[in-house]
Amino acid sequence: MKSMGFADAVKSVVVENYANFKGRARRSEYWYFVLFNALLNLVLFGLTFVVPEVAYLSMLVGLVLLIPGLAVVVRRFHDIGKSGWNYAWVLLAVIPIAGLVVAILFLIWFCRDSQPGENKWGANPKE
Repeated sequence: MKSMGFADAVKSVVVENYANFKGRARRSEYWYFVLFNALLNLVLFGLTFVVPEVAYLSMLVGLVLLIPGLAVVVRRFHDIGKSGWNYAWVLLAVIPIAGLVVAILFLIWFCRDSQPGENKWGANPKE
């Protein structure tokens, strides 16, 4: 099956699954949302130099995208066969060396392909 496109992935995360912590999220869905979030923040950051009040909009956008961001991370964990509670490891990011280790571990996990077939969190979204 073909991977999700950029617009489909963003729509899936932000509109269709805004606060959905159940089920599974494909690699393309997760990474396209990360790209969307990074590009949006980059544009808002750049606009802040021109119009300082955009900083307030940037904070609002960050708050609005916090819930779908957490939800897609939990669904991505489910897709690779891990519990969504692994996201609690993010709290280790406040510890300097542990944060780097956790970031590398997350990168490795989130680059992995979906667990084949159905798992306890649902059917494989690729099938």
